[in-house]
Amino acid sequence: MRGLTSYVLKPLTFIGALNWGLIGIFGFDLVAFLFGPATLASNIVYAIIGIAALIWLIWIWVDRPETRRDR
Repeated sequence: MRGLTSYVLKPLTFIGALNWGLIGIFGFDLVAFLFGPATLASNIVYAIIGIAALIWLIWIWVDRPETRRDR
């Protein structure tokens, strides 16, 4: 799962965060610019990025190191 996280999930989540940053700061939607607004292709891209972020968050939660001390 580490390879999936490093090579797929993190970059897709970064792309999604970058796109939301562009929307918030400049009002520019990169995905809509590349694939057209409200097209099937842009909806698929949004879905893939959202699923990648969700899987990555779940993986971070499951794979977190133990914080309690052994006594």
